[in-house]
Amino acid sequence: MQPAIQTRGLTRRFAGRVAVDDLSMTVPAGSVYGFLGRNGAGKTTTLKLLLGLLRPDVGEIRIDGIDITRDRIGAARRVGALLEAHGFYPNLSGQQNIDLARRLLDLPASEIDRVLELTGLGEHRHRRVSDYSLGMRQRLGLARAMLGSPPVLLLDEPSNGLDPEGIVSMRGFLRELPARSGATVLVCSHLLSEIEQIASHVGILSAGRLVAEGSLAELSASLGAQIRIETEELAQAAGIVASHGLDVSEEDGALLVRLARGADPRSTAAALNHCLCLAGVPVHAFVPRRASLEHLYHHAGQPHVA
Repeated sequence: MQPAIQTRGLTRRFAGRVAVDDLSMTVPAGSVYGFLGRNGAGKTTTLKLLLGLLRPDVGEIRIDGIDITRDRIGAARRVGALLEAHGFYPNLSGQQNIDLARRLLDLPASEIDRVLELTGLGEHRHRRVSDYSLGMRQRLGLARAMLGSPPVLLLDEPSNGLDPEGIVSMRGFLRELPARSGATVLVCSHLLSEIEQIASHVGILSAGRLVAEGSLAELSASLGAQIRIETEELAQAAGIVASHGLDVSEEDGALLVRLARGADPRSTAAALNHCLCLAGVPVHAFVPRRASLEHLYHHAGQPHVA
């Protein structure tokens, strides 16, 4: 199956500054792809290049197999986008706003019902957008992006500004979106914990360059398993663990031990527990786990993202 999005050597400069630098990324069809990077890393410029709003200085972009430089209109029809600025008419209803967009795209009226039901706004269709909550406006933006059933959706910070309940709702919606709509979803976000719960694949951007890409499972495995050790004697336990040549650090009042790729976390945990007990160090818990997205992000050389 061909990738939903593929770039090769994509580069864009502004006044001598390189915003996107030799970017080669592959977004698998049917995935939820988390696109991560600090402010200024080049995420927004990349989105504009994918949408055809900017032209690359060099490089190739294919959307659903279509070369955007050769068929810009054809590629644009394969993409729906939710950007930060919604641009809705507040005094019109949700249905009326979607109808305007539907008419501009020359789509059948049946599309209105389809996208409003898909985003859970069917019962709110006649309310004015000025009366919508922020979460409802985000969903209305998604409804507009899905008009015409584009196979690729580009979403910029879809959880931005939502309250906790809205974030949970959006998380579940995005996680299920490929199965419900058949679309591949690329999500730009700075919320690592949210991306970790919805994405099947991630790409990490730094200074315009892609520094890591792949499925979460593959990237986690590449860093090796982890063991969380809960004990009251952190310093003594850390010294014992480090003496075995293991990478250990303190995290949230416990120790985090990072194992080499291929190491067996169960046998390692048993050996460490034996050594700690012999040294008289009380151990309350050993918790094996995979490398987190935050660890992947920092391992790729990124600064902390709040």
